[in-house]
Amino acid sequence: MATTNDLKNGMVLNIEGQLWQVTEFQHVKPGKGPAFVRTKLRNVESGKNVDKTFNAGTKVETANVDKRTMQYLYNDGSNYVFMDTSSYEQTEVSPELVGDAKNFMLENQEAIVATNDGRVLFIELPASVELEITFTEPGLAGDSATGRTKPATLETGHEIQVPLFINQGEKIKVDTRDSSYLGRVKG
Repeated sequence: MATTNDLKNGMVLNIEGQLWQVTEFQHVKPGKGPAFVRTKLRNVESGKNVDKTFNAGTKVETANVDKRTMQYLYNDGSNYVFMDTSSYEQTEVSPELVGDAKNFMLENQEAIVATNDGRVLFIELPASVELEITFTEPGLAGDSATGRTKPATLETGHEIQVPLFINQGEKIKVDTRDSSYLGRVKG
């Protein structure tokens, strides 16, 4: 048990038998009336987002979530296989739970696998990853106008928008939350 004053982003709550992850929270102290906590919650299983308001200091049940760094090994055709780097135990994760993370995962890459009572809840990737562009139309000399983009296919097969001056074979940094281009990788 915790109180609403202890809420943090990423914390998982057990509300009426369902698991909800806190994606945003804000403590509000209005001029009149008691303080309260406004939250945005995402259902861990369905992905549904809701807004919920709690009175300040209200007790909330937290879920026991075990987050482990695991290595993504491969996709066996129906599931994604991850390996615990300390025990070498392998875990299969369904495509529904992997979700959009599949667009940024390469074999042997590390990810955080969150479980509750042995059941996988979700996969968490770093905020950004470095991936190579396998296909994009060549950029033309002078194509450096700001704000103009073109489609590019990453080595994972996912397509994103990149600036016109980016070429095939270059490594770029991509934001895993919204598929946006963050910059070139030097090196």
